[in-house]
Amino acid sequence: MLDKSVVVLNALAGSIDGLTLGELQEATGLPRATAHRLATALETHGLVRRDDSGRYVLGFGLGALASAAQRQFPLAQRARPILEELVRTTGESVQLYVREGNNRRCVVSLQSPHGLRWIIAEGEVYPLGRGSAGHVLAGDKVSRGGWIESVEEREAGVASVSAPVLADGVIVAAVSISGPIERLTRGPGKKFGASVVATATTLAP
Repeated sequence: MLDKSVVVLNALAGSIDGLTLGELQEATGLPRATAHRLATALETHGLVRRDDSGRYVLGFGLGALASAAQRQFPLAQRARPILEELVRTTGESVQLYVREGNNRRCVVSLQSPHGLRWIIAEGEVYPLGRGSAGHVLAGDKVSRGGWIESVEEREAGVASVSAPVLADGVIVAAVSISGPIERLTRGPGKKFGASVVATATTLAP
């Protein structure tokens, strides 16, 4: 039942304006009665709520859990002001990822001030095999400059460059800059590789 509850939460996280019960059923593939029962149970615990139109949306209780998770991961807390400075100096979106099995999870995501930007929500999970941060966390070979870049590997029109955060020679996280090719170009490493590597080095314990 826990797995099905997570399916419900992930479906709501992937929606823009929340979901009706019918939409929730369709998004999860669960029987209508099961989707309703799980959403109601999650609502009781503050993890799901109803908006003014009665649609199911994520509950505010998840914010408290997210804050607690951040407090229990000191690197994310220490990284945030350093990553904010990287956003200021580059003008692009910046993320910090950690590895979870064969996936990577975004633990810090800071948005570019530009109207056209690549938005990644904190907590999002992506596979290791695609995207510069995924390759970094998978232990793939970095460039001579210490970074890995990707261009339209995971999403059309998006480029990124990432560098590993090392602790005693072990990769513990990846710092990434991502955004539209129009600004990052098809050589994002040449443009921002040095900045990403410098930030990753600063974050090393």
